[in-house]
Amino acid sequence: MSIRILIADDHHVVRRGLVFFLKTQKDLEIIGEAENGRKAVEMAKELKPDIILMDLAMPEMDGIEATKMIKAEDPSIKIMILTSFSDQDHVIPALEAGASGFQLKDIQPDELVSSIKKMVNGESQLHPKATSHLLANLSHSSNPKKKLLDELTKRELDVLKEIAKGKSNKEIAASLYITEKTVKTHVSNLLAKLELADRTQAALFAVKNGLVK
Repeated sequence: MSIRILIADDHHVVRRGLVFFLKTQKDLEIIGEAENGRKAVEMAKELKPDIILMDLAMPEMDGIEATKMIKAEDPSIKIMILTSFSDQDHVIPALEAGASGFQLKDIQPDELVSSIKKMVNGESQLHPKATSHLLANLSHSSNPKKKLLDELTKRELDVLKEIAKGKSNKEIAASLYITEKTVKTHVSNLLAKLELADRTQAALFAVKNGLVK
């Protein structure tokens, strides 16, 4: 099955460049292009993409507001922010809006393809600058869900800490000496207990609650 991609960017040259490159890749299908956030919301509702490559600074509606609306309408759609901005004023709101990934436009093409595939498989994909902003700015934030940590088993807590480090299920399995299937079970359980949508939200939760130093 091909991964169905919607590209949202107000720069025509950027959009065409992404389309041109991604069309050459096996298992990727470009199903639409949006020139602003409002159009991205409309097309997401109509086309039901697997993933959206979302710019932040766009006319009519920016990428953060579009991400909020798309995730509210259909939480299953993955959104990767692809932008030139890496400061905390863009990173934090984008992730809190529901984006599962944050990459800069200077990313290597092959790395972008890899990130797209990993995100569709449930892994969060954060640029190192985005991760550093999370660690620096969220570790002391208050979190009303903190008491939910008490619901987790020790092993689920271990898995949560590994997720926050950006590790894949395979890497977590190797670190904790358990099978990938067991990791998947723990991930599903902890997301349910913490009332979180995906791994990126779990990583945010872990950082906010000081589980990652």
